[in-house]
Amino acid sequence: MAAIQSKLEGKNLRIMFMDEARFGRLPVVRAAWAPAGLRPLVAAAAERQFKYMYSAISPFEGDIDWRTTDMMNTENMNLFMRQIGRKYPDDYLLLVADGAARIVQGRWKFPRTFTCCSFPPYCPELNPVEHLWDYAREKACANRYFKDLNDVVEKVEHELGKLAQGTLAMAKKVSQMFCWPWMIGSI
Repeated sequence: MAAIQSKLEGKNLRIMFMDEARFGRLPVVRAAWAPAGLRPLVAAAAERQFKYMYSAISPFEGDIDWRTTDMMNTENMNLFMRQIGRKYPDDYLLLVADGAARIVQGRWKFPRTFTCCSFPPYCPELNPVEHLWDYAREKACANRYFKDLNDVVEKVEHELGKLAQGTLAMAKKVSQMFCWPWMIGSI
């Protein structure tokens, strides 16, 4: 359906996978190397402060987009949709999201060049953005103490920014990380 619509409008079809996550000051403790007989210590803050991030990946093109917000709600989701629509004005976007009720029943205002479909509920392992969040937590947050919430956001956005550089080499790396065999066989 989306492929037909993109052809009718004379646009390229861009398939994007989307998800949302929250990042906060709760510790992300991972195994760490230490000399024999020594126990590694990790400072941790147990603050219940969070920021929310929306992200979308174009695994075939190697693009990553994100938006950080204070709240996860329909208004911020619609802002993220408009952000993506402005970035890819020459493409017809097929947005694949998880099957969570808040998404399926949400009041999203899709731009005219969007079609949305969803994974079945309870299968996050199919969504490459879930693995982007794992990557960001591992690279930005593991075994680190953050003095405030802005430090967390800054570090996560820095890691996402390194992946979203827009260079050919980085786009290839993103495709290798997030374009899985089942996706290629499905297109």
